[in-house]
This record gives sequence, structure tokens and C-alpha cells, in this order.
Amino acid sequence: MEKNFLTYNMEINGLWQEVRFTAETIEEIFMPFLHELTDLKLTLDRKVIAYLVAPPGAGKSTLAQFLEKLSRERSNEVEPVRALPMDGYHYTAAYMKITTVERDGEKILMNDIKGAPETFDIDLLVEKIREARSEGTDWNIYDRKIHDVLPDFWSVEDDILLIEGNYLLLKEKGWTNVRVLSDYSVFVEAEPNLLRERLINRKVLGGKSREEAEKFFEFSDAKNIERVLKNSARADETWRLLPDGDFEKLCTN
Repeated sequence: MEKNFLTYNMEINGLWQEVRFTAETIEEIFMPFLHELTDLKLTLDRKVIAYLVAPPGAGKSTLAQFLEKLSRERSNEVEPVRALPMDGYHYTAAYMKITTVERDGEKILMNDIKGAPETFDIDLLVEKIREARSEGTDWNIYDRKIHDVLPDFWSVEDDILLIEGNYLLLKEKGWTNVRVLSDYSVFVEAEPNLLRERLINRKVLGGKSREEAEKFFEFSDAKNIERVLKNSARADETWRLLPDGDFEKLCTN
């Protein structure tokens, strides 16, 4: 059966894009999730920290910003949500160009695997999430025009924060300190082959050749996807990315 999509024009990472979801997805998946966060805020009587976790290429930034937009449009039903990216907690470009990590027995520059879990300042991320939950904080962002971190760029005082990223639920050293700060979490599953095509196409649209995009995927993205899909802790809800860009809900834990 052919789906009927609702279309929205939104600015995502500095670029205007057409975003589309079905009315069923919005009413049966997204709105219940926003109601859950609203209920949590009332129950806990404090700021709520929620995580939206997905492997690279699953569209988590777009989804998080759409959920923020939806919460504000439906403010008569749910509390407004502030979407925050995790990418601002990469180490700085200057640091990654001179710092190595070990992978498969070899030392390689952080800059060569930018986006991998090792290239994030976990301690700073933990500190900022704790501040955001208590009195508020200034949040780092990643500027894709200069390909570097902009520290303390956004003032964050909101009551419900939806932090999106790849590794927030990772069961690895350091990341467990991030995981325990979540009040509620959603994990987005996706088929690796679907993610592969989405990521390669994204790189090609960004100016790389197909060969260059495939090479980068195999060297970096493929390993990150595997780590997220195989080594993330169970979330409170699990959704699945479909080939048409829509979502289905798999389970609530």
C-alpha cells in the first residue's frame, strides 16, 4: 500500500531540506514519545535528559530537529523539547591533527577517523550534561563550514533536552558515564546496507567521487556503524529506519 507522506521544509545543519513522514508515524510513534517525556518531567519534577541514538547515516539529526519542531507546534499537548547534537564534543581539529589513537595494533591520527568514539571528549560531554540537568549550561556545537567545534555556542535552559548522537548508549569505557545520565532513550535500528548507501550518497552530494566516498566508508563509517549496532545498551524504545526514510516502532522496554 502506498504511503501518504506529509512534507516539511526545515533547516538541517545549515541547509534547507525537505523532510517527510507519514501522519501515522507522527501520531503513533513521535507523539507518544513526546507525551512520555512530558509525563517524565511532571513525575520527576526536574529537567529531563533524553537520548536519541542511531548509527551514522540513520538521519538522527533530522529526526531530533523534527521532534523539537513537532513539540512546539503541539505545545497544547506536550512540553516543548530542545534538540541538542552531540557532535560539538569532538576534540578540536587542531588537537586531532596531532593526537594518535591505536586501532588494530596501529597508531593513527584521530583526524583520520574523525567521528569515531575515540575522537570525542567524553569527560567534557558528561560535565555539560550534568550542568544542563541542574542549572543549565552553554552547549558546544560542531560547525560544518569550518569543520571544527564552536565551544559554548548555545545557552541551554530548557526543561526537556533531547540529545542526539551515535554513541550515547555505547557499552565501552568512558561512554558508560554518559549512558547513566539519560532519563529516557530511543535507539534507531537500520540495515547496514541501507546506511552504506545513504552515507556514500551524502558524500557524493558533498563533492566526493563515488570511489572516494566508498573508500572513506570502508575505512571509517563501516566500523562506526558496527560498533553502534552491536555494542549499544538497550534503550527504552527501539525504532527502525525504513528504506523510504520513514520509521516503525519495534518495541518499548
